[in-house]
Amino acid sequence: MTYAIASQLQALVNGPTAILPWDEVDLSWKNKLKNALNSPIFPEYLIFPSDEVTLGKIVEFANKNQWPILPCGSGTKLNWGGLISPTKVVISTQRLNRIIDHAVADLTVTVEAGVKLSDLQQTLRQVNQFLPIDPSYPDNATIGGIIATADTGSWRQRYGGVRDLVLGLSFVRSDGKIAKGGGKVVKNVAGYDLMKLFSGSYGTLGIICQVTFRVYPYPEGSGTIGLMGEKSAIATASQILMKSGLQPTAAEILSAGVVQQLNLGEGMGLMVRFQSIPESVQEQINQVSAIAQKLGLKTVFYQKEIEENLWQQLQDFIRVPNTNAAVTCKIGVVPNRGVDFLDQLHQLTQGQGWGMLNISSGIGKLQLTTEPCLGILKSLRLLAENSRGFLTVLESSVQIKKEIEPWGYRNNILLLMEKTKQQFDPKNILSPSRFFGYTK
Repeated sequence: MTYAIASQLQALVNGPTAILPWDEVDLSWKNKLKNALNSPIFPEYLIFPSDEVTLGKIVEFANKNQWPILPCGSGTKLNWGGLISPTKVVISTQRLNRIIDHAVADLTVTVEAGVKLSDLQQTLRQVNQFLPIDPSYPDNATIGGIIATADTGSWRQRYGGVRDLVLGLSFVRSDGKIAKGGGKVVKNVAGYDLMKLFSGSYGTLGIICQVTFRVYPYPEGSGTIGLMGEKSAIATASQILMKSGLQPTAAEILSAGVVQQLNLGEGMGLMVRFQSIPESVQEQINQVSAIAQKLGLKTVFYQKEIEENLWQQLQDFIRVPNTNAAVTCKIGVVPNRGVDFLDQLHQLTQGQGWGMLNISSGIGKLQLTTEPCLGILKSLRLLAENSRGFLTVLESSVQIKKEIEPWGYRNNILLLMEKTKQQFDPKNILSPSRFFGYTK
């Protein structure tokens, strides 16, 4: 990049340290990007705009010069999914970190994309409210990154995915203009449903800069019951739970490897969490305990700090790559096939594959700790597809992603995605080749 162009770029950015040449970028950022690129060519700059107007100017400048851009938040999921073609700049929304408006009585909050979820939860907790999302990297993940990767977590059981919580958003288009969708009220029918379109878009359609969420009252009581035992009994318990009038806030099936590694018991597991008034929590746990007793399943009850530690353990163990993990994947199967899928995972990996699935959506995560794992990945993808589901490779070595297409999309979905991409980003400057188009 010539000095003249670099000077023009610098003039657009507020703050003396808002733009960094790549040789001055912190090593942690370089490591985050290492497994995200399909070539060893690194970007030239890392930019931290401090407001959406500046962000728009930078994107407009890049568009005119046809510079590819890699948008991100704190960079925790830069290497998820497809490999990215070489880009000129990485744009981080970390400094767009203001809480714009919190309508406590209306149960809505509007924030900038760079706000960390942990900071937002702390603010909401002061008025006894919370946002029911528990994604990977909960301490560092930003709101924009969570939406862009559709990374919801176990609260999906009661509250739906992150796309179901977004009431409105604004984003910077590929030409630098700011666009908006939705609004700041729970009942809003204005405009197209951009909130769902941007959920899981991985920065390919625009750069999210502001979001309005619906939030919920913080539950007064909370308790978790764990069921462990034979897979057939776990499958039956899951079906009974889904057909019952019980209302868990989280319900996850655990593979036998997870149960063993965390010393939770023997066999497969089913973790069910209830959050409501204490009396309701206890009554619902009693009903699940009765179901377990009839099926011959071992039960363990968790509450208070022990319960929080349990869900944090599951979060750390499955959703955040273990130091020994070779591959981390997002998976989805028809819910009534979840137990069989996790059992096959355990058998194929001889206990070295760990998985967790939501009982209602069939969506979850798995990790493989064995090398080589390419054959196992292909077998698991086939199993998922035969169960009308999918397997997406999130984190792995670059080589693995060059050997197996990360997303696993089928039929005409790619054509539809390409048409949408062309409408939003005709010059293909945003996260180029993230979903398709890179060469092996």
